[in-house]
Amino acid sequence: MESNEVVKALAALAQSSRLEVFRMLVVAGAPGLTPGALAEKVDVAANTLSFHLKELLHADLITQERSGRNLIYRARFDQMNALLAYLTQNCCQGQACLAETSTQCDC
Repeated sequence: MESNEVVKALAALAQSSRLEVFRMLVVAGAPGLTPGALAEKVDVAANTLSFHLKELLHADLITQERSGRNLIYRARFDQMNALLAYLTQNCCQGQACLAETSTQCDC
């Protein structure tokens, strides 16, 4: 992934509604979601949702497919993984990163 693509993707995700929409599409997986289903889950007006979806499409983070009368949006897992790989490339100077922290509370 090129740095200009990374900047475009991070800019698209740097807005709370778009981040939430993208995360919903990641959770939905391969079946994807329609704009109506997304609007219900995210509680965003249809015209605002359309703008956010356009921004995510422009950043190549999601796809759009027509299925009959419906549009289906899906996360592009290849792009998401490429973004994560770019961000973690050469992590810890090629050495094993810090040990996992405990998820238990010592209260």
